[in-house]
Amino acid sequence: MKSEAYLFAGVAAFFLLTDAVYIWFAREPAGIAALTVSFGMSAVIAFFCAVNYRRKGQRPEDRPDSEIHERSGPLDFFPPHSGYPPMTGFGVALLAVGVVYGLWLFLIGFGITMAGIFGMVFQFAGRDD
Repeated sequence: MKSEAYLFAGVAAFFLLTDAVYIWFAREPAGIAALTVSFGMSAVIAFFCAVNYRRKGQRPEDRPDSEIHERSGPLDFFPPHSGYPPMTGFGVALLAVGVVYGLWLFLIGFGITMAGIFGMVFQFAGRDD
């Protein structure tokens, strides 16, 4: 995480420098706000990476002498098939079309989207993996 912290600290420094130059020459509020937010977001990521590095130390992929098996292990359960992701996508499409054509279509899309999301979340809730 140390290299990621340095990387994002460099990005934050770039946005801070760019923001200062932009404030001095352009004085345009939207650009100033965008560059300030970009600096803040990259600084938060750099801070997060630095704190994790200090708390947990080096990861196996940070050391040149590490072995592959140091990071391996069980990943997670991946469902073999599910109809809920297409249902959720169809519901989101209806939501977007409902914004244009009316509240009735938006509400139908909202219902289908929520059914798809709840289905994805609770489809394998009883598994004991």
